[in-house]
Amino acid sequence: MDWLNSEAFTAFDQHIKWSDMIGNLFGLAALALGWRRSLWTWPVQFVSGAILFAAFATHLTGSAGKQVVVMAVAAWGYWQWTRGRQQAQDGTITIRFATWRERGAMLGGAALGTLAVGGLFTAYPSLSWDPWPDAYIFVGTLVAMYAQARGMVEFWFAWLLVDLVGVPLNFANGYAFSGFVYVVYGALVLWGMRDWWLRTRGSAAPALEGARA
Repeated sequence: MDWLNSEAFTAFDQHIKWSDMIGNLFGLAALALGWRRSLWTWPVQFVSGAILFAAFATHLTGSAGKQVVVMAVAAWGYWQWTRGRQQAQDGTITIRFATWRERGAMLGGAALGTLAVGGLFTAYPSLSWDPWPDAYIFVGTLVAMYAQARGMVEFWFAWLLVDLVGVPLNFANGYAFSGFVYVVYGALVLWGMRDWWLRTRGSAAPALEGARA
């Protein structure tokens, strides 16, 4: 899999790797499919994680390990959306706003998770090239995927918070394509947030069956 870490092209004096480009394009497609509430969002997210895992496995074990977690959450999200799911009139997944209890749990989990993961990355520098921002993005991504799996509109807010750190972090560390993709993520997040928000106004959509608070 060495070719994944070889240079695909150079743009504006930035060397773009195949792994960076392909993995993030799949991640971008997964987000777009999530906007459309398509079940395919999860398999595409899984493939994105698998590509990045293959790229990192031989020399960045920490990054590879994070992709394993992402793939596991993607598999769980697929299971959530297919397990006794309730569909909207257009055949897609129903959505809802989280309760205040769920919001508090996600915020608390994100804070504790970032502290734990950031501490781990700091103790073992080989696991991350920038421990605390990396921990914030990693945990934020998992929170966003969790909220998406539960059909919560707040999933978009979580992605937006990840984006605010992801864009400058990737550009600062030479991952230009990742930084550019995060900019596109931001635009998709805003459009997706508006779409999901408007869809909840007409009627109170029920929670996904089997996804209790």
